[in-house]
Amino acid sequence: MFFNGGMDREHMRKALAQNPNMLRTLLGLSFTLIFMLSYAVYANTIDTAYYTYTTDASVSEQSSDSGLAFDRVYDEAASTTTWSANVTIDRNNLTWVNVSAEDLAPGATLTVFDAAGLWTHSLLGIEDARDFSCADDCRLNETTTLEEADGVAVYKGLAVTEPGARSNGTVVAESQGEADDMAAAIVSNRHGSAVLRVTIVEPGNRSTTPALSIEMVNEALSNVQPFDVDVASEFVWALTAVFACFSIVLLPAFAIYAVSRRKERANEAKLAQAEALDDASTTSTASEEVEENEAS
Repeated sequence: MFFNGGMDREHMRKALAQNPNMLRTLLGLSFTLIFMLSYAVYANTIDTAYYTYTTDASVSEQSSDSGLAFDRVYDEAASTTTWSANVTIDRNNLTWVNVSAEDLAPGATLTVFDAAGLWTHSLLGIEDARDFSCADDCRLNETTTLEEADGVAVYKGLAVTEPGARSNGTVVAESQGEADDMAAAIVSNRHGSAVLRVTIVEPGNRSTTPALSIEMVNEALSNVQPFDVDVASEFVWALTAVFACFSIVLLPAFAIYAVSRRKERANEAKLAQAEALDDASTTSTASEEVEENEAS
């Protein structure tokens, strides 16, 4: 097997010259992007406009066990017994109102009335509720009536639907003072009603007071501080993530480069072998010509 000298060797030299340049370009571009992205992450961690705030929840409870006063009315014509109680509300920063009635007679109903209205929904307070958002699905009702199930009726209502008003949250501000004002504006609210009326209606002439528990939750702004992270750890994690992303992109290119280099080495070996055979053939032909000339 013989190669045509000049053109094959020229193509081989070009291939060998281009591949190292491609590798250097890929590596240079990759490390440049890695450095830029890592610096961007680092800069965002040390210069932040985010502030986090926390709230302290205070829970007040009134129940039939603690002396909650009931008014009992028996309607002989309707054959129903009505239990009713008025509960005073702490209006400042009120978030949750939970009413639970137990030991109810079959067919009993629980009615909760609030003059200012509370946000309610059948899925409110259920941890595994799917495709539910109180901000979108809850409705503001003054009166809500629930039927008992297995002798129990539970009502859950919200005074505010803003999540940041009833839990920890984050604000974006230019200064600590501005962050304090923004967090206070989110958490602070004053409910429009000072009295909650709870009514239980049971069939028949009932003399046993139902077990009723009313729980109210109020939030108070506790602490506002700049969002802080461990810069060194975040930088390492960011750098690792960027390296991993670029590795996914670069590994195929490096694999292609390795395969092409292997093929080039094989071609180089074949070329060297062919040149050696060519040189040996040329030497042999020259020797034969010399011998023929000497013989003549």
